[in-house]
Amino acid sequence: MNRRPRLLATAAVGAAAALLLAACGGGDGGSKDNDKIAGAGTASETSASPSVSATASAARPTIKLPSDLAFTFSPEKTGDATQDAILRDNAEFIRALNSAIDAQDPRLPALEFYTEGEGAVAAEQWVKAFKDAGWTVTGSVRYFDRQVMVKSQEAASLSYCADESKGFSKVIKTQEVKKTKVTKNSYVAYGAQVQRNREGVWELVKIASTRGADRCQP
Repeated sequence: MNRRPRLLATAAVGAAAALLLAACGGGDGGSKDNDKIAGAGTASETSASPSVSATASAARPTIKLPSDLAFTFSPEKTGDATQDAILRDNAEFIRALNSAIDAQDPRLPALEFYTEGEGAVAAEQWVKAFKDAGWTVTGSVRYFDRQVMVKSQEAASLSYCADESKGFSKVIKTQEVKKTKVTKNSYVAYGAQVQRNREGVWELVKIASTRGADRCQP
């Protein structure tokens, strides 16, 4: 797959701060309503998939997560082969991102496998923000209302919600868990753009979030 540009985008720096805040379970409402990440918009509708060749894709890397960190994804499948592949790679991107945070490695190969371009720059900066702070993540996050809109054989967008009320940051040195009370900002709407590379992997190329979004509230 193509390697990502080394120029650091300003938006990616803001993204790192947004993710650092996101891992704290939402805080007390002091966060911005819109945490823009690499300039992407959201997709709010699911569409029928254009015909995409079901060719064999690259072997996915093994992703290791700590025992105190868990994720659930709903739905995992839609019954459409293309949308299911996109949802699967999106879930693996999220796991890889958090595996990189746990490993304190912004260039973790598994994370680079699922990202490209602006998405890769933003993801690397997210991980670096945790590394610089000496923090990791713990708890559980539920991703739900996952919707895919396929634009072409090689491009698609996703929208989904995250319940981060049980996900927290943890200080590595002291093992202190930074628990916060649950507020509307514990629920986040994400919008992502992905592209299918030559190896059949749906890579993240852009992502944006809206903290406290109405559509994601319980």
